[in-house]
Amino acid sequence: MSRHTSLKVGGPADLYAVPEDADDLQNLLQGLKNLSVPWLTIGKGYNLLVRDKGIRGAIISLERFNRIADLGNRRILAEAGAENLAVVRFAQELGLGGIGFISGIPGTVGGAIKMNAGAYGSGILERTESLTLLRDGRVAEYRMAELDYGYRHLALPSEDIVLAAIFNLDQREPQQTEEEIRKDLELRRSKHNVGFPSAGSFFKNPPGQAAWRLIDAAGMRGVRLGGAQVSEVHSNFLVNTGGATTHDFLELSILVKDAVFKTSGVTLEEEVRIVGEENS
Repeated sequence: MSRHTSLKVGGPADLYAVPEDADDLQNLLQGLKNLSVPWLTIGKGYNLLVRDKGIRGAIISLERFNRIADLGNRRILAEAGAENLAVVRFAQELGLGGIGFISGIPGTVGGAIKMNAGAYGSGILERTESLTLLRDGRVAEYRMAELDYGYRHLALPSEDIVLAAIFNLDQREPQQTEEEIRKDLELRRSKHNVGFPSAGSFFKNPPGQAAWRLIDAAGMRGVRLGGAQVSEVHSNFLVNTGGATTHDFLELSILVKDAVFKTSGVTLEEEVRIVGEENS
């Protein structure tokens, strides 16, 4: 899985499948169920930390679910595998905006939805009208009022698969959106250009606080364990300086959390999704 994650770590999965469409996905899931094979869906592998022993079962990539469509009345549909920036650009061409804050967030709509990705006080689910989910073998649309979500959080049953989202946007001049995109990308290049593979922000921001400030105050900026390091550029990024293992990242995460708790009394929570077989 080191080939399929932005951190470039992770052991092997038993099976890596790339379905073409919803019918293909349903057939795949039925086959896996018949064989009692567990599965996990991914997008581009951002925000994902796979343990060194890998994953027993199937990894299902939704990379081919990348359609974006104009639904009219300031609404667009984006499938789970569509790139975040591509969705912003598609809306821009229609004279629509309001989600420019995901321009610089690497990854796909599915991942952004599942973690309610956002920036500058906004989350993508605030602009989401409904989600298309594969639930219990059936594809259905769910209004956001039916779902439980909040800061960096969307509560779904573990076997639900996000297939697409409908966004309700604002009329916006393309040049205004272009300025939002430019500022977002420049800001992320200046503050988040850490120079090594990363998963983006490793820890969630505690309410009313910034995780990076707490990590800095705990003296952890630049601390290294094996090939994993707290970035010297942005201390809420843990980076792979070369040859890192998932074990390095997990141990470094523990060191960071312990140091922050000792200096501030705050318990940090990982924002990255940690999956895979644990060492026995």
